[in-house]
Amino acid sequence: MSDVFKSGFVAIVGRPNVGKSTLLNQIIGQKIAIMSDKAQTTRNKIQGVYTTDKAQVVFIDTPGIHKPKHKLGDFMVKIALNTFREVDMIFFVIDAEAGFGRGDEFIIEKLKNVETPVFLLINKIDLVHPEVLIDLIAKYSEMLDFEEIIPISALQGNNVETLLEETTKHLEVGPMYYPEDQVTDHPERFIIAELIREQVLKFTHEEVPHSVAVVIEGIETNPETQKLHIMAQIIVERSTQKGILIGKQGQTLKQIGMRARKEIELLLGSKVYLEIWVKVQKGWRDKEHFLHDYGFDQDEY
Repeated sequence: MSDVFKSGFVAIVGRPNVGKSTLLNQIIGQKIAIMSDKAQTTRNKIQGVYTTDKAQVVFIDTPGIHKPKHKLGDFMVKIALNTFREVDMIFFVIDAEAGFGRGDEFIIEKLKNVETPVFLLINKIDLVHPEVLIDLIAKYSEMLDFEEIIPISALQGNNVETLLEETTKHLEVGPMYYPEDQVTDHPERFIIAELIREQVLKFTHEEVPHSVAVVIEGIETNPETQKLHIMAQIIVERSTQKGILIGKQGQTLKQIGMRARKEIELLLGSKVYLEIWVKVQKGWRDKEHFLHDYGFDQDEY
């Protein structure tokens, strides 16, 4: 262990779908945040813990900042904006391929009010010509005085080591908050529910993915087989969505369960029996008691 140990908290913020969760998984070196090409995949704060012999950084992946359409959306944006004042550093991630958007302007206006150092991370550099990067750096530099501007590819890992080195340089001397082998502060139940929801995102389209919540009803060990029995409930808002999720002769739900079980077994390192059923709860995203029941507690933020 180094004589001088540094630590701190870093918020990863940006518009939906810019690659924040991909970056967190790349940094941690394993999957703790679900990924999808659908916007607003992350709904809660996902904390990843990165530890070396010189530093420990707790990265907080936040929901994409967007214009909310319901109470769940309000909750998601509130979480993201509230992290600004809870951390030692902010990573503002933008999508090089998508370019500048009005959402970025909104986030920058919010960032002008914080004293926390802000790194601009230009993601998906593997998808654009270098000249595009030069233009983006010039445009964003005019809008805010960033501590560092680092082009990266979260998916490929380009410049992520450089990013981590620069992050450590800017941290203060501090304690180790978590054991050195811990990679997230979330309970396994939360990550299991997220892995199931990730498969729902992959197998459904249009309004269905955003209308889904996953609740883990129970986890038991079968004393005979020593296999984990996980009981999960997928919540949707309408009976038509339930039909889409189940699919013809139950095939869609079967595929979701099969893929999710494999991911959960990788996470837990043990064999799993996954039991999933679908329940309709009309308009749950706009009802506070359901948001609370499904793990979106407004009072905490």
